[in-house]
Amino acid sequence: MKNTLLLTSAIAVLTATAWAEEYVIGVMSAQSGYLAPYDGPAYAGFQFCIDEMNANGGLNGTLPAKLIVKDTRSDIAVGVQVVQEMIDEGAQFVVSSADADPTIAAAQITAAGMIPTMTFAGTAPVLTQVGSHVFGSYPADNQQATVLAGFARNEGFQNVWLLKSPDSAYTLGGPEYFGEAFTKLGGTVVGESIYSLNQPDFSAIVTTIKGADNQPDLIVTWAWEPDFPAFIRALRGAGVDTQVMGGDVLDTPTVRGLGDVVDGVIHTSGGYPDEGSAYADFISRFEDATGTTPDNNYYVNGCDIAHMIEQAIDSAGSTDPAAVSAAMAEIKDGKGVMSNFTFAGTDRMPLRDVVVARINANGDKEFILRQSADPAILPQP
Repeated sequence: MKNTLLLTSAIAVLTATAWAEEYVIGVMSAQSGYLAPYDGPAYAGFQFCIDEMNANGGLNGTLPAKLIVKDTRSDIAVGVQVVQEMIDEGAQFVVSSADADPTIAAAQITAAGMIPTMTFAGTAPVLTQVGSHVFGSYPADNQQATVLAGFARNEGFQNVWLLKSPDSAYTLGGPEYFGEAFTKLGGTVVGESIYSLNQPDFSAIVTTIKGADNQPDLIVTWAWEPDFPAFIRALRGAGVDTQVMGGDVLDTPTVRGLGDVVDGVIHTSGGYPDEGSAYADFISRFEDATGTTPDNNYYVNGCDIAHMIEQAIDSAGSTDPAAVSAAMAEIKDGKGVMSNFTFAGTDRMPLRDVVVARINANGDKEFILRQSADPAILPQP
């Protein structure tokens, strides 16, 4: 009996040691539904950079990463279910879908174990209010809106119409942050329209805008697919050529492929692959390895999440979930591929540069500017 106990103890120690020698990351990746255009590229970039790290010994060259990947189908209830499954399978870090609402739901499940939870690209600042274990990864909506509002005012736009949906923290908050920053800079919000997610017909909204007494010289929305394509087609089809600007969700091949109706549309973004940059190098490596050319920033932001996790573990000197969360929150001038990032002194939505870009009729994306948000103008969530 004594020898059996000793053998059992030895096996337990060996098992615990082996478990400690890999870092388990749970990944929520919508493979269908409204989040698939964002989760898919972000996961591809994340997986690519994790594979690169593992080929070189793992995170920080010493800690192999194991991924548990589960499809949420863009359904919050399914997301909650798969997060619990990943925790039961040993996840020490959770990467959640690219929107605030599923991230908030997931973070309520991970809160009990203080498991660090980071969204693929959710940008609504309210998502971090669930707890100190929750993090954004992309420039937040209030940062994007501030930079875009400054650009709009510098271009001489005075009167804006906001198109927003209360069905998502993202589609509601982005335009509201823009309106607040735009007003601080001397602009005027002359009207607002409300739509529902997956609304097929925007003709009534277009008619309202077209017939408004106070005509806007600018329309701003954080609408995503399929709502933005439906709206811009209806707007241009009605002969309204008012300048349209939007959030980072317009940085997709589907939107850029709409042709003449999106010619001149301006949107925010998280980065741009300047020649000779780390971002351009990422694209080259990804193309060589996969045969696919990354066509939006969600790929490289997925890679940056891998680097954020790596740097947090290195700083913590531990894989303990609470220690990694605490270390992540104190990162300053972290090294990223799309751009550097700072969590220290924030609400755990990282401070990152914001890019403004223009879509051309041929589907190209034209760089306009890159800058950080002015703290004096930045709206607070």
